[in-house]
Amino acid sequence: MSRTDIYGTIGPSCGNQEILTEMFRLGMDGIRLNLSHGELEASGEWTEMIKKAAYAAGKKPGLLIDLQGPELRIGTFKEPFTLTQGAWAELGAGEGDIPLPEILLSSLPDTAKKESAFPGGTEGESADFWKQGQEILLDDGKIQLELEEVTKTGVRCKVLRGGVLQPRKSIALPGAALHLSTLTESDRRNLAAAVSHGVTGVMLPFVRNAEDLKELKQELIKANAPDIEIFAKIENMEGVRNLENLLPWADVIVIARGDLGNSMPLWELPPVQARIAEACRRAGKPFLVVTQMLASMEEREIPTRAEVSDIFRAVAEGAAGVMVTGETAVGPYPLEVIRYLSNTVREAKRYCSGGEPVPY
Repeated sequence: MSRTDIYGTIGPSCGNQEILTEMFRLGMDGIRLNLSHGELEASGEWTEMIKKAAYAAGKKPGLLIDLQGPELRIGTFKEPFTLTQGAWAELGAGEGDIPLPEILLSSLPDTAKKESAFPGGTEGESADFWKQGQEILLDDGKIQLELEEVTKTGVRCKVLRGGVLQPRKSIALPGAALHLSTLTESDRRNLAAAVSHGVTGVMLPFVRNAEDLKELKQELIKANAPDIEIFAKIENMEGVRNLENLLPWADVIVIARGDLGNSMPLWELPPVQARIAEACRRAGKPFLVVTQMLASMEEREIPTRAEVSDIFRAVAEGAAGVMVTGETAVGPYPLEVIRYLSNTVREAKRYCSGGEPVPY
C-alpha cells in the first residue's frame, strides 16, 4: 500500500524551531504556508525555520504554498466582529461595515464602488445575485447570513448562524456566477520567489477547469520552477464537474472540504468526496483530504471519535496525504494534533495493508 503523507500548517502556534522539529519527529512530512493574505518573501524566517527543523528531525520537508487564486475574502479590520444569531450585519464599504472584496463591491448596484475597476470581473455591471434571500457564507461556512436589502454602501443581512469573524476570512455566495482571475499579482510574485525558498508544491484554490492549471503551469515555467508540483484544490461544483479534464494537468488533487461543503448541503459532501477519490484512484492520481480533520483540537486537547474515524476513512479510500490547517497554525495543541494524526494514519495503514475489506 502506498504511503500517506502528513501535512501541518505553519502559524503562530507552531512558529518556532523547537515545536516544528518535534512535529516532524512525530510524523509530519510536510507543511503548508498559507499565502492567501501574505507574501512569500515576507515569510523567509518561517521557510528557513522549516528547513532547519526538518533537518534536525532527519527529514526532507515538503513545503507547500497555498495561493490566493480565484478566492474571495473579506478585507481587513482592527477588531473581530461578533455576529449574533438573529442580529443584523452590514457588509460593504461603509464605516463599520464588514469590508467586501472589490469585485463584489463593483457588482453592487448604486454603490460608490460600482465604477471601480477590478481584475477578472465585468466592470460596472450589476450582478443579479444581489437579491433578498441570497445566502452569504463567511469563514468556510462557519457564519451564515441571509441578504435582506442592498444599501447605499453595501448589503444588510440577517445573521442565521453567528460567530466571531476575523479579518481576511473567506466569503462565498452559493449559486452566484462570478468571473475571477486564476492568479493574482501577489500569486505571481510568490511563484517567482518559490524556488529560492525551497517550495516543493503549489496549491491553487478554487480550480474550475483545465485552463486554470495550464495558466499556473505556464507561470511556474516562467519562474524557472517547472518541477514544482501543482496541487489542484477542488472547492466548488465547477471543479467537481470538470474533474476528469483537470486530472492530466494536476500532480495532486486536493479535496478541500471547507469551501466545497459550502457549495452543497453538507450531507451531500461525503458522497462527493468519495466520487472524487474514486476518480483519482481510477486515474492513478494522488489526492489529499483537507479541512477540519481535527477541528475540535483548535480548542480541545483530545479529538472527537468522529474525527479520528474521518482520518481513517480518508486513508482507507487511498489518500496520498492528509492535512490540518488551523489545528496547528493557531490551535493551542499543535504537537498533539500531529501525534493523533500520525497515529491514526499509521493504524489505518496497518489495517488496510492486511487485505481486510474496509468496513461499511
